[in-house]
Amino acid sequence: MLTLAVALCYCVDAQIKTPAASTSAKIMQTVGLTDFTVEYSRPNMKGRKIFSADGLVPYGKMWRTGANQATKITIADDVMVGDSKLAAGTYAITTVPTAASWTVHFYEHNSTSWSSYTEATPVAAVKVSPMSSNCSVETYRMSFENVTDTSADLVMAWENTSVPVKFTVDVDERVMKNIEQVLAGPSGNDYYNAASYYHTSGKDKMKALELIQKATNVDKPKFWQVRREALILADMGKFAEAIKAADKSMQLAKAAGNDGYVKMNKESIAAWAMKK
Repeated sequence: MLTLAVALCYCVDAQIKTPAASTSAKIMQTVGLTDFTVEYSRPNMKGRKIFSADGLVPYGKMWRTGANQATKITIADDVMVGDSKLAAGTYAITTVPTAASWTVHFYEHNSTSWSSYTEATPVAAVKVSPMSSNCSVETYRMSFENVTDTSADLVMAWENTSVPVKFTVDVDERVMKNIEQVLAGPSGNDYYNAASYYHTSGKDKMKALELIQKATNVDKPKFWQVRREALILADMGKFAEAIKAADKSMQLAKAAGNDGYVKMNKESIAAWAMKK
C-alpha cells in the first residue's frame, strides 16, 4: 500500500521537460565604467518571413523584441540612449518596426509579461534606422557592438535586418571624481574602518586611537565614529577622555534621532564614571 502511495505521488509531481521553442539568453557588457545586462528570448526564423507588412513581425505593430517574457535591460548608471536620458535601473524593451525606421521604447520594468506594456507610457523612446544585410540570421540575436570607453551599440539582428541602438555613458566625470577622491587621501569612513579593525582585532590601541581621531577631529564628525573613539579610550584606561567622547557621541546621536546610540553612550558614561 505504501509503495502504491509513493508511486502515485511521483506520478502527480513528475513533470516532463522539453526544450523551449525560443531559448533564453543573457548578455552582459561593461561600457566605460557602466555595466549593462540584457535578458531576452531567441526565436528562430524556421523558414518564415519576419519583418514585413505581412510577416511574423508586421510593420507598424508593437513587438516584444524577442519571444516569451518581456525583454529586459538593466543599467548600472545613468546613461543616454540616443538623445534621451535613461536613469540607472531595469527596463522592459519593446519596438515598433517599419521599413524605414524602428521606434525603441523603454519602460520601467514591473512585469515579465510584455503585453502589460502595450498601454503603458515609456520613460524613453528613440527612433533608429534599420540596416539590411545579405547574411541571414536564423536565431534572433541581441549583442553589444562598437564598444568604446564612452559608448556602445545594442544591436538587434534577425533575418536580414539589424538595428543598432546607441548608448552613451559618462566616463570622464566619474573618473575625475574618483581621481580627486583618491588624491585627496582617505575619507573619514576609511579611517573609521581601519580604526575599528585595529580595535576589535586587539591590535595596537595607540594606532587605533590615532586612526579614529583622524575621522573625528573634523567639523562634523559622525556619532558612530565618536562612539568608537570613546570605546578605544576606555580600553586604554583613559576613562575621563572616554566619557567626554561618549557625551559628544550622545549629543550627536540625539541630533540625528538615533535613540540606540544615545542609550549606549548613557550606559557607558555611567559605567566609566565609576572607574575614573
